[in-house]
Amino acid sequence: MSAAVALSKSTGEAPKPRPLVSIRDVSKQFANGTIAVRDVNLDLARGEFVSLLGPSGCGKSTLLRMISGLGEPSRGTIEWPTSPHDAEGHASPDLGFVFQEPTLMPWATALKNVMLPLTLKGVNKRDAEAQAATMLSLVGLKGFETSYPRELSGGMKMRVSIARALVTKPSILLMDEPFAALDEITRHKLNDDLLKLWWEQRFTAVFVTHSVFESVYLSQRIVVMAARPGRVMADLTVDAPHPRDDMFRTSAQYADLCRVASQNLKKAIAG
Repeated sequence: MSAAVALSKSTGEAPKPRPLVSIRDVSKQFANGTIAVRDVNLDLARGEFVSLLGPSGCGKSTLLRMISGLGEPSRGTIEWPTSPHDAEGHASPDLGFVFQEPTLMPWATALKNVMLPLTLKGVNKRDAEAQAATMLSLVGLKGFETSYPRELSGGMKMRVSIARALVTKPSILLMDEPFAALDEITRHKLNDDLLKLWWEQRFTAVFVTHSVFESVYLSQRIVVMAARPGRVMADLTVDAPHPRDDMFRTSAQYADLCRVASQNLKKAIAG
């Protein structure tokens, strides 16, 4: 079984539901003249797991930041068709963001770090503590509620960061190479735990990575990007069932899917 390029032509089937996020002709040029992203068109469906795969400097993180609203496109639009809109017609997307570094408050316990988004939303302290404790348990940190970041390993800090991003139960989770700095064993474990959370809660996940193996293991779709300027070169469907585990990692199907993704990545790098 192999990965197949997703088709966009009409097949006479019933129309698909409106996407959670619709990216149309988006480009980003910085003040120094660098074109980070050019003419990206992409739809993100509710509940799917999508990886943005490409070499360093291909605009993956820039695109993620524009989706989150932390950056604005120079051209094109990013719309949230099914999200609530304010009186002026502006979307109010419900999202969580996990950065490359955990970005935890060093003076606060794990519980207090996870409570932060709830506190900012005005949730009362008792409810916020209960929800944060539940989320810490879901990411495997039950018993570490009173630990400070300095007392946690790199993988544990990232778990706190994921718990903080998910504690408000967002409709979409954006992740910017969150496991890149971790050792392989920790990375594999966090991949497994992330998939378990996604499978149970079915938020939309957009995961930035430059690892073919990680993208195939995690994703339903892999968007392959080329650099200078960043642009979409392939949109691949990962035709493998969930849930996934070590049996999948060592299967012939996984090797075949990795081969297809790698070939597309090589083409993208070659331009």
